[in-house]
Parts: sequence; C-alpha cells; structure tokens
Amino acid sequence: MPQFEQLKSDNDLKEILKSAFDANLDISGSWGYTQALATVIHSTDNPLAQFEHMFASMRAYVEMSMTLEEALRYGSINLNEIQRERLTVDKLVYDKVIYTVSAIKESVYNTFINEYKEGYGQKDFDLSTHFKRREEATLRREVTHWFEIHQTLI
Repeated sequence: MPQFEQLKSDNDLKEILKSAFDANLDISGSWGYTQALATVIHSTDNPLAQFEHMFASMRAYVEMSMTLEEALRYGSINLNEIQRERLTVDKLVYDKVIYTVSAIKESVYNTFINEYKEGYGQKDFDLSTHFKRREEATLRREVTHWFEIHQTLI
C-alpha cells in the first residue's frame, strides 16, 4: 500500500484551505493526525460531524492528489466514518474520528470512466466485470482525525 506523507502546518491551515478550496473555515491548529496536532474547530454553521467529514475529505484530497506528482495522484476519493469517540483531556474536548478512505489512481479512474461511457448500453459491455475491476483497483486505507471542539459547539 502506498504511504502518504503527513501534511505540515505552521499555523496556516485556514489560509491553505482558503487557497486550495475557497473555503472559509473557522479553524486553527494542525491537520489532526494526533491529539497534539488536532484541528481546532472554533465554530461552524453545519452539524459538527458533517463539518469534520468535510475537513477530513479536504485533508485526504491534499494528501492523495494535490501534493503528489500527476502520475501518482488519486481520484474518486471518498470517506466513510467507521468510528467516533469523544474525549475530554485537561478540560479540552476532542472528537477522535476514524474514516475509511477509498480512492483510485487518477489515470486508472479516467480509463474506467471512459470505458463506462463508451461501453454502457452496448451489447458486449459487461457491467458486472467493469465494476469488479474498478473495485479491485480501489485503494482503501484507514485514517484517524483528531478535532478539538470549542466549548460553544458542545
């Protein structure tokens, strides 16, 4: 399985996400790899779990696509939450969330999309085989995100 480099932050997380995704998030801290490097959520207009999922998706996209050479990039990146735990440490509240991330190499994904567009509806196109090959080409990894939750969100 490919190893993805942990992203670094010098208190510029908010600016990075604004530049990359045109998103104004009321956050600080880091990318959330550990409790010590938690992403601090100060406020959100969305339900908290939805906000955390959005941020986790952004992190995965930066790790698996934006920071890699074109030939190494992944597409069709999706996250599914598999576990959630709320912890209080030194009067600070954290959500520790584990996601399964699935993705396909961009070049392979584009080939599958073109194959599907060209083959769909054709007599000799085997849809079952197509999706079986897509599933076999899919990378799955488990990632943990630590979020420090501002008291006003609890």
